[in-house]
Amino acid sequence: MKPIMVPLAVFLFLPLFGLVMPFFSPAGAGLDVQATSTLSHLWSFVLGEYIVTTLALIFGVGAGVFVLGVGNAWIIASYDFPGKKIFQWALILPLAVPAYVMAYLFVDLLQFSGPIQTALRILLGTDALWFFPDPRSMAGAIWSFSFCLYPYVYLITRTAFIERSRRLIEVSETLGYSPFQGFINLVLPMARPAIFAGMALALMEVLADFGAVSYFGVQTFATGIFKAWLSFGDRLAAVQLALGLLSFVLLIFFVEQSSRSKLRYSSPSQGRSLIKRLSGKKAFFAFAFCGGTILCGFLLPAFALLQLLLKQGLSVDIRYLGWLSNSLSVASLTAVISVALAIFFAYSVRVHAELNWVNRLLSFGYALPGAVLAIGVLSFLEFFQLAWWMSASLLVLVYAYLVRFLSSSLQSVEAGLSRITPSMDGSAALLGLSKSQILRRVHIPLLKRSLMTAGLFVFVDVMKELPATLLLRPFNFDTLAVATYQLAADERLAELALPSLTIVLVSLLPVLLLSRVISKS
Repeated sequence: MKPIMVPLAVFLFLPLFGLVMPFFSPAGAGLDVQATSTLSHLWSFVLGEYIVTTLALIFGVGAGVFVLGVGNAWIIASYDFPGKKIFQWALILPLAVPAYVMAYLFVDLLQFSGPIQTALRILLGTDALWFFPDPRSMAGAIWSFSFCLYPYVYLITRTAFIERSRRLIEVSETLGYSPFQGFINLVLPMARPAIFAGMALALMEVLADFGAVSYFGVQTFATGIFKAWLSFGDRLAAVQLALGLLSFVLLIFFVEQSSRSKLRYSSPSQGRSLIKRLSGKKAFFAFAFCGGTILCGFLLPAFALLQLLLKQGLSVDIRYLGWLSNSLSVASLTAVISVALAIFFAYSVRVHAELNWVNRLLSFGYALPGAVLAIGVLSFLEFFQLAWWMSASLLVLVYAYLVRFLSSSLQSVEAGLSRITPSMDGSAALLGLSKSQILRRVHIPLLKRSLMTAGLFVFVDVMKELPATLLLRPFNFDTLAVATYQLAADERLAELALPSLTIVLVSLLPVLLLSRVISKS
């Protein structure tokens, strides 16, 4: 295992090498001049706008997920009120709605011909609502991303709040602070690493998105990459924009890793948790805050999706079965290979602990935006004049998926292995079993649940992935995600209902699994 582990990990890092390979092509100095000229052109016309827009989107969504995630986490962790048992798991349901699907449904609900504006015009007896904001704007993108991604902050922060319970508030009240002052001055600073970790995960999803920002008309690095490669055929501009986007991701990834390193876990204190029972206006406000979050983040999008489905009627696009078959086949293949690789890497580190750094490097793949990953793969293939592989095989697309999503299955398998005591390995070795036999006959049977969870998460991630699929798919190979994006780009919203609903229903599987764990806890 040890001789193969490092070369295999390097193979999974080839897209990163592909981002710098164009600068070492045989063109030599000519390419350097062209690269400088391209960068100068980008800076003069679009790069400044991309930077400003991306920063505005990051700060806006960061504020949104902070308010929604931390607010709901604190209410659920610290108070008891009517509906809490439902809210504590239902608040993660927006994770089942991909950001680009949320964008399409959000605009459909709030546009001029949508049900909300139509109802308001009838109610007010007017032909136009001058005060109603344009949903297809930066503000609309921030709103959509915030309600789609706040569960990342909610899940991590809720755990941090529960571990500290309400005893911190009790202590602060003995010092003369109000509950709100105690929350601001004591609880919030202690939960800061968890909050930063959740926000970093949400913001990396924002940077990786292409479908939603392009539909809102927001010019970010992701949209610039697609324009440079597909519209203008300028691979140098696409590579340079990809490197710019990667710098944003590296910064956020560094913040997330730093925050996680400061997390501390301790056993909960003995005795009953001090949960305060709310009544009257306070209970109503808690119910309204949690209920309003679920309403905007899941119930209204689900309503819009069902409305579009009813508008379409019984007619089904004849291409739907092809999209579904393509999505299921490529997601299943990737999930199986990803689980097999996760077993190999996780067990190799269990046997050779000094190679743990390899698995930590592989976890960086999930932080790579799909557009950056695709540009790295394309640049690598073009450098060796192998780009024709994309039109002939699915292997390039599956490889990109593995680089992007291997870390999620690897973490699940590592967590499962950590629950198997090392003494079992020693006992099996005393019985004459080799390391491979120990893995096959002892560990894999005990890891069945972890392996199923790992495969499920990779399967769903592949079903939802859009940017990498758009750039790397073979000819005439459209998945549900690609079909949904293309139908939305053509403003055929009624026709995207069925593929979108399929993606949401599949994405609900891991969300419901997670909600079941939360409800039991």
